[in-house]
Amino acid sequence: MFHRILIANRGEIAVRIIRTCREMEIETVAVYSTADADALHVKLATRAVCIGPAKAGERYLNMSALLTAALETGCDAIHPGYGFLSENAEFADLCQQCGLKFIGPSGDVIRKMGNKSAARDLMRANGVPVVPGSDGPVASAEEALEVADAIGYPVLIKASAGGGGRGMRRGDGAEDLPALYAAAQAEAVACFGDGELYVEKLILSPRHIEFQILADSRGSVVHLGERDCSIQRRNQKLMEESPSKALTQTLRQSMGGAAVRAAQAAGYQSAGTVEFVLDHDDNFYFIEMNTRIQVEHPVTEFVTGLDLIREQIRVAAGLSLSVRQEDIRQTGWAMECRVNAEDPRGGFRPAPGKVEFLHLPGGPGVRVDTALFNGCELSPWYDSLAAKVVVYAPTRLEAIRKMRRALEELIIEGFPTTADLCHLILYQPDFVKGRYDTGFLEQHMDELLQWDCEGSK
Repeated sequence: MFHRILIANRGEIAVRIIRTCREMEIETVAVYSTADADALHVKLATRAVCIGPAKAGERYLNMSALLTAALETGCDAIHPGYGFLSENAEFADLCQQCGLKFIGPSGDVIRKMGNKSAARDLMRANGVPVVPGSDGPVASAEEALEVADAIGYPVLIKASAGGGGRGMRRGDGAEDLPALYAAAQAEAVACFGDGELYVEKLILSPRHIEFQILADSRGSVVHLGERDCSIQRRNQKLMEESPSKALTQTLRQSMGGAAVRAAQAAGYQSAGTVEFVLDHDDNFYFIEMNTRIQVEHPVTEFVTGLDLIREQIRVAAGLSLSVRQEDIRQTGWAMECRVNAEDPRGGFRPAPGKVEFLHLPGGPGVRVDTALFNGCELSPWYDSLAAKVVVYAPTRLEAIRKMRRALEELIIEGFPTTADLCHLILYQPDFVKGRYDTGFLEQHMDELLQWDCEGSK
């Protein structure tokens, strides 16, 4: 087992990793920019190393600084968390070259699954359903037009190296496609340094269902059931739950089996997520694989009783998975609300600031993952996630009621957040009945903003 792990991240995920490492009696090294000098992960780690000024997150993307910090502090592994360098194949390779274990898949696997077009081809070859679209990347707007005419509109133009909704444009007709192609390519180059694009059919208003997988170096691959991530805005998730009310047991087994085949085809090791869209006729299609821990992993931890960070670390250390597929049971219901420092009434404008007063909810079945504390500053240099409120209960309705109560107890003074919006969603009749898809917020946003905090007009 590792003696000391450097955490190449910040915020709530860094705190989350530190907690598991402490329980495993593994020392931790935090890295921080000058903007994060007083951050919670810095205070909780065994040691902390400053890696420079704050500007636009560049410090947490500085591979040489991170590797130097790890080597100088005697670390034997690096955990990248999510975001930043967590899906950077070059960084995984450099860790290996420096004698440091990257807690995640190999650089080759990250490359294989990070290129969305190549991943589609791999899935198709291994019997995993994919959305109809181009056979590989398209080289020009004219080729994109040919594909779109063949599969029918609407279509999505997507960056092969993309993620998080970036480098993606919806096309509803041939007249706009060339301009959309150019815009998607420009954004892909700016965000990922790679302008390669592909085209696929847009599945209108699907459910967004993802399966958590774990795989070790000895060939064992398991799935831990699904998460429904359909409550989202502009492809950014806001709420997640597990299990999904949209799945029958037969469909769950079929999608879980496809997720395992996807991981096996990639030669995957570590924790990962296979993402699908599910249409209204219960047809499901692979869209991508995230080769890292997910923001929403706590809902899976609640319904399975597993610590996914612990499993990641065990696998990276060469140990076998602690469970077999037949051992895994989803029990009860879990939900997560992402509390972002954004103003829903102001077009979701980012609104970081100082925490003037903080009170976190508690009680049975309530978990809050955050790096906030009274008096701390939520930096404008990084993403707007302030906290994740996660609840667990025996049934979905009980989980909804528990989440309502938890959000009512949550107090973050100093800046607006999405907590009130999440609270309103929990009263919306279609959501309560489980009748929602990825178009939910777009359809109901005006209605939700007219409601008061108790869900009545």
